[in-house]
Amino acid sequence: MLHKSDQLTIGDLAARSGVAPSALRYYESQGLITASRTTGNQRRYERAMLRRIAFIRSAQRVGLSLTEITEAMDSLPDNRTPTRADWARLSRDWRPRIDAQIARLIKLRDELDNCIGCGCLSLKRCSLQNPNDTVAADGPGAVYLEPGSSRLCEPA
Repeated sequence: MLHKSDQLTIGDLAARSGVAPSALRYYESQGLITASRTTGNQRRYERAMLRRIAFIRSAQRVGLSLTEITEAMDSLPDNRTPTRADWARLSRDWRPRIDAQIARLIKLRDELDNCIGCGCLSLKRCSLQNPNDTVAADGPGAVYLEPGSSRLCEPA
């Protein structure tokens, strides 16, 4: 049985985790963390929620969406707090996703350097701006910046 001191108020959890109370309520609404309620309907969180929140924040920092994080948390037995072994398995599963994100960031960095280095500095002439939506047939989003795209900024 939990003692009163083993539970945290939403303010305590926010202060300890560095996450705003509104975000904690959202995480709870998404099933990422859980709370019990007092007779006065106030939330009380087990201290283990601190580890779950650290897991969520770490996953967000490497660029994972809350949907991906939710799927990972749902894969844990009995919806428990992730252990070191869980983190190792999940991070191994996420590696291709993270590698693709790193490739996109490198391409973005390199294309922006190239564009600034070309001297055009014109949104009308820069190929990264996709004038007249000429690459719509290549797919949605910033297709020039996707890994595998060979399009470079060239002076007009």
